[in-house]
Amino acid sequence: MRHRLVQSGKPALAVLLVAVVLLLDAMAACPALHEWIHKDAEKAGHECAVTMFAHGKVDSATVEVAVFLSAVVIEPAPRIEFSVFSPAIENLPPGRAPPYFCSVS
Repeated sequence: MRHRLVQSGKPALAVLLVAVVLLLDAMAACPALHEWIHKDAEKAGHECAVTMFAHGKVDSATVEVAVFLSAVVIEPAPRIEFSVFSPAIENLPPGRAPPYFCSVS
């Protein structure tokens, strides 16, 4: 039971947190929406998460992730080309010649 709750709770919490950030962003972009939630949003001394978000006073943790790339050298195999001369006349059956087109005048 607990495993099922934890398994379904993580995606729900992630969706909830994304929704909160998007709501804060929408309220920071639209002052009318902010005033609908907070009646004193138009006052100069008003501070809340929306005003802090709008003025860029939000700290976020930065994490430096080291990326390790393996050094793999891929060399394509050299392409070997050779040609063999074979005249077309040898491919015809014995006693046959190439076609002859006569022109009618």
